[in-house]
Amino acid sequence: MTETTASTSRPWQGAIFMVSAGIAFAAINVITQKVTGSPDYGGLGFKPTSDAFWQYFIALIVSLPFIHKHGLGALRTAHPGTHVIRVVLSALGVQAFIFGLAHGVPIWQVIALVMTSPFFILLGAKLFLGEAVGGERWFAAILGFTGAMIVLQPWSTGFTLWSLAPIAAAILWGAASLLTKVLTADESPETITMWLLLLLSPINFGLSMAAGFEWPSGTILWLLLVGGAIQFVAQWCLTKAYEKADASFLQPFDDMRLPFNVIAGYLAFNYLPEGNLWFGLVLIMAASTFLLWRQGKIAAAAG
Repeated sequence: MTETTASTSRPWQGAIFMVSAGIAFAAINVITQKVTGSPDYGGLGFKPTSDAFWQYFIALIVSLPFIHKHGLGALRTAHPGTHVIRVVLSALGVQAFIFGLAHGVPIWQVIALVMTSPFFILLGAKLFLGEAVGGERWFAAILGFTGAMIVLQPWSTGFTLWSLAPIAAAILWGAASLLTKVLTADESPETITMWLLLLLSPINFGLSMAAGFEWPSGTILWLLLVGGAIQFVAQWCLTKAYEKADASFLQPFDDMRLPFNVIAGYLAFNYLPEGNLWFGLVLIMAASTFLLWRQGKIAAAAG
């Protein structure tokens, strides 16, 4: 009886960890928008490129026990170039994400548009990896893209080029995910994680130097320290979630990041979607959930 209860409870433990990660990421996004936002709108005006460096550098410091545990031997790889390209894409995605927040794109809108990443992964898997893509998955991708256009509203007077930053982040992170998929064919998760941890901060540092490096102080320093600590908690919860349950089961709970960020944006900045934007959010969440569920079914059938 005890063994059965423990085994059946693991997926729900994963769900709890995923929800906890979503809440933590929402808090990080509020801090990021506060730190990098324009002083005209209550922000502190810290450079987005420097924010990206300090945020992930602090997370690197907190993750040093992980690096010590696995040792530098985990960096042995037959594909160093692929690792570097993957981390560069990830770093540029981080920069695009933070630039969107820094230039006044509402938190909920940034998260909704970043959630289009699975649709770009689907397209990339078809074009570059030669994977078969069925009609159901194409329909989900079109549904999600329609939702993204409703949220983005490129036809409205409030549209700016900065509104495209989250889309750029989604494309960059989607490309990084495809390279991760390629690497997992013969690389361990520890090797992939170690390369990411050790390369992300130097690359972010180079980008921040190119844009004019800033040292944090006062309120900004404290917010970055808090954000870095929360980043560690979020990443740890995310890792524990995938340890406890399959991605297809966790996807609906991962999509709860969107309502969490809607709430966080409203509480911190009085941002709130209006009118048919809610419909666009629902389309994105539904399409994203279906794609991951369908992928889980395909993987289960192949296994």
